[in-house]
Amino acid sequence: MNTRATPVILSIAGSDSGGGAGIQADVRTITMLGAHPCTAITAVTAQNTTGVGAIHPVPAEIVLEQIDAVLADFEVSAIKVGMTGSAFTTRAIAQRLRELDGKVPIIVDPVIVATSGDHLADEATVQALGELFEIATLSTPNMPEVVQLTGEDDPIAGALQLVGRHGSPVLLTGGHEEGEALADALIEDDNITSWQGTRIDTVHDHGTGCTLSAAIAAFIGGGIGLNEAIDRARMFVRMGLHEAPGLGQGHGPLGLSRIRMDVGATGRDVAPRLNQLTVTGTDYDKMVDFYKRIGLRQIVDSPDNQYARFETGGGTTFSVQCDPDAPVAENFAVYFECDDLDSRVERLAREGLPFEHGPRAQPWMWREARLRDPAGNAVFLYKAGENRRYPPWRIGEGGEEMPS
Repeated sequence: MNTRATPVILSIAGSDSGGGAGIQADVRTITMLGAHPCTAITAVTAQNTTGVGAIHPVPAEIVLEQIDAVLADFEVSAIKVGMTGSAFTTRAIAQRLRELDGKVPIIVDPVIVATSGDHLADEATVQALGELFEIATLSTPNMPEVVQLTGEDDPIAGALQLVGRHGSPVLLTGGHEEGEALADALIEDDNITSWQGTRIDTVHDHGTGCTLSAAIAAFIGGGIGLNEAIDRARMFVRMGLHEAPGLGQGHGPLGLSRIRMDVGATGRDVAPRLNQLTVTGTDYDKMVDFYKRIGLRQIVDSPDNQYARFETGGGTTFSVQCDPDAPVAENFAVYFECDDLDSRVERLAREGLPFEHGPRAQPWMWREARLRDPAGNAVFLYKAGENRRYPPWRIGEGGEEMPS
């Protein structure tokens, strides 16, 4: 029997008939991250990847009944609020959640404009969102939404205005910026924290804001601190963009079904996950041929380095490292990816485990610490993020050459 507590996340949002955003994206995200999703649907939309055809708001009293039904039966760990449907419903939700007296974290994603450009909130609803910001643990507007909410042409100035006006932190997301470089910024009363990234080349980005805010709610509900929750949620979205299946004729949904191994689950004490194994050999061509023949998908081919990496069916990666002059032996290096690499290594070292080296940046864009098990096998605790499966030199993606 599984005795580990499962965080319960309540999503208050609209339904997307195309399945890429709204309640559908929230349920997929929360489930993939190991939490349990509960819902209160605020509106039913007729939409697909090309746009929104119709919106039917759910009466406020029914929305509140859904919220009450969940709160009466579940110990909710966090709440995410997305599309609210109307100004009246927005205020009703804010009033009901205010009764929780700050005991449950609330993530507010002010859904104003869909990825397709369709407006999902009228001016009265936009004005009413301020009541939700007053009780939010965090709000996650994108740059155009901040401009619409504040009238400021400068999104940073607008985000600072929101923080000053409502007293809650704002995560300003930068996906609408021009150019290859992207930045998200967590703006608080006395601090700004930024995350840098590069644009992922895909038009299939429907539901990124919903997915990000739901992931943050799931991680915070599992006991993760705000900054780390944002960091993990960003990686979840980025891997979803990498894995987007290309559905529909417009902005398709993210691919969330194969990325659990890249981000892990909610909770502070989740065990490291085994998602990378390397074996050694002497003949590179024969090793590569063998593992391709048994059905693995090769994603890195570096004959100069005698290194190849493969992807398994579940997203776990497997690699071979060859040395023609190596003695024939069974040599294994086992890798466990840890989101909390530095703190985990520090704790284990304090507990007496002898590391050959601590977390160290490597040319292949991983950070890893090395130790050995009692049998002498090399064990690596590492963090690679998207570079495990999506290094710049990934085969077939126009990447650069792997460093020597």
